[in-house]
Amino acid sequence: MKEILYRLFEHQHLDREEAKTILTNMAEGKYNEAQIAAFVTVYLMRSITVDELIGFREALLEMRVPVELSEYNPIDIVGTGGDNHNTFNISTLSCFVVAGAGYKVAKHGNYGATSVSGASNVMEQHGVKFTNNNDQLRRSIEETNIAYLHAPLFNLALKTVAPVRKSLQVRSFFNVLGPLVNPIQPKRNLLGVFNLKMARLYYYLYQQAGTDFSIVHSLDGYDEISLTSDFKVIDKTGEQMYTPESLGFERVPQSALDGGNTPEDAAKIFDNVLNNCATAAQKNTVVINSAFAIRTICPELLLEECINKAKTSIESESALNVLKKFVALNS
Repeated sequence: MKEILYRLFEHQHLDREEAKTILTNMAEGKYNEAQIAAFVTVYLMRSITVDELIGFREALLEMRVPVELSEYNPIDIVGTGGDNHNTFNISTLSCFVVAGAGYKVAKHGNYGATSVSGASNVMEQHGVKFTNNNDQLRRSIEETNIAYLHAPLFNLALKTVAPVRKSLQVRSFFNVLGPLVNPIQPKRNLLGVFNLKMARLYYYLYQQAGTDFSIVHSLDGYDEISLTSDFKVIDKTGEQMYTPESLGFERVPQSALDGGNTPEDAAKIFDNVLNNCATAAQKNTVVINSAFAIRTICPELLLEECINKAKTSIESESALNVLKKFVALNS
């Protein structure tokens, strides 16, 4: 590792095989926490290359615990994280709204590394017990429309680096990798990114994989559609810029999306949204992200129809009922 670090400090890059080997060694415990921290920190000072990202991804996918849910053709809704805005759990809420609208979801998530509450934090707040048992996950998606895949249970490398990521509390290339290593490799994805350079990288990878995708980015730096600014959506048909107002929503202040200071705070917001008693800003942000996920699944639908489906999922308590069934089944 010492030689690798010296090369990286001199602004050299890894080829695909080198990147793959390093992540494999990391998973096998061949590096100590200081070495892992130094390696991760390199990518705070420069962008990850396509070859490095593909190599890291190949290593993680080869080591993953296999799961077979492809017959359901589910969507994953995820943000890269690391946007330093500490929002409430917008992507995870959107998963339940989309499931409540009748679509299958396979959510790949983890504990928050750069925010108070990641997807796994809010799931634990509801008493969910994580599993990598294929039969249990299949039953969950069959009966509730959603399966939750807690990342460290499916990949040793993610478990190995978790303490380092939590200690550093800064964005790392693992934020970039997370959306790419869902163990079921879904063919449908709604992905939020924290900058447009990252959007281009994912666009290239999704095009190569032949998946149905929507990449979203709010221009003031959110890794989701925040309704705090204009936002861009990139899919197989090209790029489109939107304003909140053009879709019938009011622009909201950034403070309206804060996730609080504790996982308990975030869980309260989570429940308020699904109980349809959240603020308009909180509800509408979840609705618009859910709507673009639905349109990713059903591109033939008008965006207005997708928005109405998302609103109905909340207002009819369908999304809330999905959560109740999901928690009962997975606790």
